[in-house]
Amino acid sequence: MIEAVSNIGADSLSRFDEIIDVRSPSEFATDRLPGAINLPVLDDSERAEVGTIYKQESRFKARRIGAAYVARNVARHLETALSDRPNDFHPLLYCWRGGMRSNAMATIFSQVGWRCGVLEGGYKTWRRAATAALRNSEDPLPVVLLDGQTGVAKSDILRAAKKEGVQILDLEALARHRGSVFGGYDNDPQPEQKYFETLLFDRLRQLDLTKPILVEAESNRIGRCEVPQRLWTAMRDAPRITITAPLEARADYLLTAYPDITGDKAAALAAVERLKPFHSKETIAEWSALAENAQWRALAADLMRAHYDPAYERSRQRGRCGAPLAAFSLDALDGATFERVAKEIASALLSPQPQGNRTL
Repeated sequence: MIEAVSNIGADSLSRFDEIIDVRSPSEFATDRLPGAINLPVLDDSERAEVGTIYKQESRFKARRIGAAYVARNVARHLETALSDRPNDFHPLLYCWRGGMRSNAMATIFSQVGWRCGVLEGGYKTWRRAATAALRNSEDPLPVVLLDGQTGVAKSDILRAAKKEGVQILDLEALARHRGSVFGGYDNDPQPEQKYFETLLFDRLRQLDLTKPILVEAESNRIGRCEVPQRLWTAMRDAPRITITAPLEARADYLLTAYPDITGDKAAALAAVERLKPFHSKETIAEWSALAENAQWRALAADLMRAHYDPAYERSRQRGRCGAPLAAFSLDALDGATFERVAKEIASALLSPQPQGNRTL
C-alpha cells in the first residue's frame, strides 16, 4: 500500500518508522528532512548519466537504463540497510518533487508488504515550508537576546537556562560554529545553508511561539551560515539580557571553552592569520608569537582587548537594540554562577518587567 502524504507537521512525520531520502548523495548532503537517512535509487553519476541520455538521446532509453539502476540499488538497500526491518515497517519516502524515484522505491516496498508513505511534492514541499517560515513570514518571533562581550560564557548560560525550563534557540550549536575566527570545528564541519535553515525551521516548530525564546546575540552570519531574515529581524528588535565580566575572568574562561584551539598550535596560528585584514603587521606578529609560545591566556586577553571588545562596541552602536530586560555583572565564570544566573533569567522571563542590575 502506498499512501500520499501532504502534511509535513512534526506530528505527521513522527508517525513513520523512518524517513528515507531516495535522492542522490550530493542532493542529500545539501539539505534533507530532519532525521532522514539516504538510500539513493540513483547515485550522482547514475543520475547525471540518465539525465544526459534523457535530454540528448531518448526518453525511452533513459527510463530503461534508469529502471535498471533503480532495481539494482533498491535490491542492495533491501539486502543491507533495510535487511532487519520487520513486516510492519512503515517508512516515509521522498525525492526531489515526489515523482518517479520515490514512487519506484515505494512500489517495490509495497510488494514486499510494507505500507509506505510518499511525500507529495517531495523535498521541494519541505523547502517551500522552511523558506516561507524563515524568509517570507513577517510574523514576529518572541525572541529575547542573551548579550555580552566575547568570553562571558553566553553559551554555557544559555544551556543552563534550558535546564531551568527556558525555551532556547542555540544558533552556534545548529551552525556548528562558535561565531569567531576561532569558532569552527575541524572534525565537525558546518552544515550547508539550506540544511542550517532546515535545522532552524525544525527547532522552531518544536517551540511554543507564544512564550519567550532565549537566543545568544550573534552577527547575521555564524561562520558561513546566514541567519534568515525573519529571525534576524526579531533578534535586532529583541529585549536584551546583558552579561558582563572582567577581562581576566573572560580570558581564563576562554582557555576552558576553546580546548581544541589551545591544544592545536597550527589552528591557533591559522586563526590569527585570518585577522590580518583588521590589524597591523606588528600586532599580528605579536599574536602569532604568543600562539607559537603557547601563551594562551595572554593571547586571549589581548585578542579581546584589541579586537573583539572594540568590534562588539562598534556592532552595538551600528545596530538596533531592544529594550534592556536585565543585566548581570559576574565576578566568576563557573558552573555554580551559570546556574544562579540561569535561575534569575528564568524568573526574568516569567516576569517581563525590568529586573535591574545584578552582581553574582
